[in-house]
Amino acid sequence: MKLQIRMNVKRKCVELKTSPHTTEKNALQRSADFLKAFMLGFDLNDAIALLRLDDLYIESFEIKDVKDLHGEHLGRCIGRLSGEKGKTKNAIENATRTRIVIADSKIHILGSFSNISHARNALCSLILGSPPGKVYSQLRYVSRRFAENF
Repeated sequence: MKLQIRMNVKRKCVELKTSPHTTEKNALQRSADFLKAFMLGFDLNDAIALLRLDDLYIESFEIKDVKDLHGEHLGRCIGRLSGEKGKTKNAIENATRTRIVIADSKIHILGSFSNISHARNALCSLILGSPPGKVYSQLRYVSRRFAENF
């Protein structure tokens, strides 16, 4: 990317700046997206994919944006999203070809635009109380449609 990067200790932030050697016009935005993805908790390889591929985006939302939950209800909802040993989260990731990070009550999704919308629909269904079996059947339909397109 050939950018200048520095850590501003007083403001506690990372500063990016173009240099005379920067050739790409969108290098600054791509690098900012990479840093954001890494700081949100995505795997390093997934964050690097943002640098290499054009049609990857990050969408973030909170559980309270979908349904207002407090206390134990919020904890159960987060447990329903992740599933036993991460089974539900991994099923949604594999069916929709996205990456999901559940950080407390915030959910971050990395993927292409249409794939993010499918993953968000599945997560919102779980937040609203839909049983995981019903969500799995919807995901099977979505993954079948993706397989037909490719």
